[in-house]
Amino acid sequence: MLKVKIAPSILAADFAELGKAVKRLEENGADLVHCDVMDGSFVPPITFGSQMVEQIRPHTTLPLDCHLMVNHPKTQLEAFAHAGASIISVHVEACKKQTLQTLKRIKRLGIKACAVCNPETPAEALFECVAEADMLLVMSVHPGWGGQKFIPESLKKIEALREYAQKAGKPQLDIQVDGGVTPENVKEVISAGVNVIVAGSAVFRAPDMRAAIAKLRGE
Repeated sequence: MLKVKIAPSILAADFAELGKAVKRLEENGADLVHCDVMDGSFVPPITFGSQMVEQIRPHTTLPLDCHLMVNHPKTQLEAFAHAGASIISVHVEACKKQTLQTLKRIKRLGIKACAVCNPETPAEALFECVAEADMLLVMSVHPGWGGQKFIPESLKKIEALREYAQKAGKPQLDIQVDGGVTPENVKEVISAGVNVIVAGSAVFRAPDMRAAIAKLRGE
C-alpha cells in the first residue's frame, strides 16, 4: 500500500504569517505544502502568484505543490519553476489539447508534473496523462473556494484512475484529491485509491495540527 501523504493548503492559513505557517506544517508532520494559485479567470477568486511561492520557499524544506487554477498555464511554468515549485499541477480544462505537451514541458524544467480534472470532467480525460504524469489530481469540490462538501461521485473517478494506472504499469503513481476531505471520510477516500490528500481548514483550524494531520492519514 502506498504511503499516505498530507498536503495542507496554505489558502486556509493567515496570509500575514505564511512563513510561520509553512514552518508549523513541517514541524507537525505535513508531507507537502499545497499552494492554490487562482487567477480570477479560470476560477473567480484571485489568490497569489509565483512571487508568493518564492517568498515562502526559504521557510520550509517541504515540497511546494503548486496547483495552477489558471487559464494559459503554459505562460506561468518558468516563473513557478524559478520560484521554487517542486510540483506543478495543471488542469486539463485549461490546457485543452495541450495537456501532454504541458506536462512534458514541466518535467523538462526539472519539476514533477501533475494533471488535474474538475468534478464535471470524467476520469477518462486523465487516462492519456498517466504515462507522462508524476501525479494525478481529482477535484472533489468545485475549484475556487474552501469549505465545500466532498462530492461523493469523486470516489468512482479515483477508483477508475487507480485501476487504469495499475493496468498501465504505474501502480506507484500518486493520486491526489482536493476538497472536502475530513477525518470522517478519509478512510473511504484512501480505500478508493488516493495517497495524497489536500486539506485546508481541517488542518489550519484544528486545535492540534499534528493530531489533525495524523487523522487525515487515517491513523
